[in-house]
Amino acid sequence: MSSDDEIKQLRERLQYVEDRMAILDCVMNQARGHDRHDVELMTSVYFEDGVDEHGPVIKTGPEYGEYMNGQHEAVFEDHLHNITTHTCEINGDEAHAESYVMGAMRVKGGKIVSLMGGRYLDRLERRNGVWKIALRRCTIEWMISGDSSVLGSGAVQGFIKGTWDRTDPSYARPLHLDTEPVNRW
Repeated sequence: MSSDDEIKQLRERLQYVEDRMAILDCVMNQARGHDRHDVELMTSVYFEDGVDEHGPVIKTGPEYGEYMNGQHEAVFEDHLHNITTHTCEINGDEAHAESYVMGAMRVKGGKIVSLMGGRYLDRLERRNGVWKIALRRCTIEWMISGDSSVLGSGAVQGFIKGTWDRTDPSYARPLHLDTEPVNRW
């Protein structure tokens, strides 16, 4: 193999790794935006004509974040979306990804938490060099509910409690130990 062939293969492999990372960042940023109620971050992962289907709710990417934040605020005190298994097939400027998600949603009042398992089925596209979601379809595979009243018992007193905005400590740059979080249990 000539050195030109080796360089070509290396460039192709590097492009694949860069594409995979950009796609995974897109999926992860959507989940983070959800959990911080960061509409700007949620919107940034969809193209203007991108679509998100969450059960009976079908919204364009730009309207999805604000709509869903309102729905969640009406029912939940907080939630976490955890991306676990992630697979991705890239074909030129189009990719298909399947990302397993476990969502924990604590109902208002703080006594019940629901844990859901599902998948995000995404078609992503690279336009102008940027990967974003063109279509997301969401599945729910299972759901359980349980008692979360232990959070009010003092067992977690002093731990940082996340917030649904940019006052959440995850936005602090640089992160310092002496930066007092807005919320604690």
